[in-house]
Amino acid sequence: MTPVELSRTVLRAVRRAVDEGELSVTVPKRAVVTAPGAGGCGDYATNVALQLARPAGQPPLRVAEILRAYLMDAAAVSDVVVTGPGFLNISLLSAAPVALVEEILRRGQRYGHAGGPDHQPLLPLHAPHEVRAVVVMDATARILRSQGAVVRTSCEARPEPGWTDILGVRVDGVGGPASPAYFVRPVPAPADPLPLGRDAARWALLHPAAHDRPRITDEHLVQREGNPLFRVRYAHARTRALSRNAADLGFSAEPGPTPDATRLLSTLADHPRILAAAAEERAPDRLARHLVTVADAALALVPTVLPIGEEKPSAAHRARLALAEAAGAVLAGGLSLLGIDAPDHL
Repeated sequence: MTPVELSRTVLRAVRRAVDEGELSVTVPKRAVVTAPGAGGCGDYATNVALQLARPAGQPPLRVAEILRAYLMDAAAVSDVVVTGPGFLNISLLSAAPVALVEEILRRGQRYGHAGGPDHQPLLPLHAPHEVRAVVVMDATARILRSQGAVVRTSCEARPEPGWTDILGVRVDGVGGPASPAYFVRPVPAPADPLPLGRDAARWALLHPAAHDRPRITDEHLVQREGNPLFRVRYAHARTRALSRNAADLGFSAEPGPTPDATRLLSTLADHPRILAAAAEERAPDRLARHLVTVADAALALVPTVLPIGEEKPSAAHRARLALAEAAGAVLAGGLSLLGIDAPDHL
């Protein structure tokens, strides 16, 4: 369950409490879920009980206990603990490794995406007429939409033809920002990124944090391990090659135990949280860095996937192949949200 999905679960608990007459409040449009603070526990925490206490005319602890009962009915929730003045600390059921791989293979590149817009208000993003700002805004909008947000982008002037034709950016409007709007203002690019081409240019502008100065150099084009973009795209291409090679050997992927791949499983399980955080913080660099982590873990798995020599394909090989394909889906989906191609051959 992603933070966005958990937020909706919390809102459903509030709605049920209202419908049952236990709370007399207007159901809020949004419930904030965060990492537990000092003294908290579990996977996530929310202060929705404190938020509703005054309009409900009840103490926060009483509101929290009412909501706790409804949250405990949610299928993905294993425990809810009330701490402090009324914080709800929520523990989620951990997906078993096999179930995690099955879910990723089922959802493909949309693994980690939230559902469609759930009556969310329009979120306007606005950028100055500067290439990095426009590219960061474009990627931010893609990530926000993956989490169910309704986004409209605008730029203070019409983007240059190369920004749209080469870098693939798209804006919904030109001119002044809507009010209120979120202003996208990263440190500007020190040079024209267009000579790098779409994929390398977008990576050069998106991989550094917004407050860091990007490097617009040919290092992003070099096919070697020191280039993070190469590692991410190469890892994806290797997962696709493994599927082709396995088919030639007469076997296919079948999710199963992979005890020697806990690092990769952990990074894949973390993908929905990273997507939600990148959306919440308007920070596509978080997704870019996460993809590097996934790629490095996937590349460590690659040598163990196919049988060696006269070895026959086993259940372990099929399970590792399924995990590799899951990693490939996450890499392809993440690159797509950054506006970067994920080639099958590299």
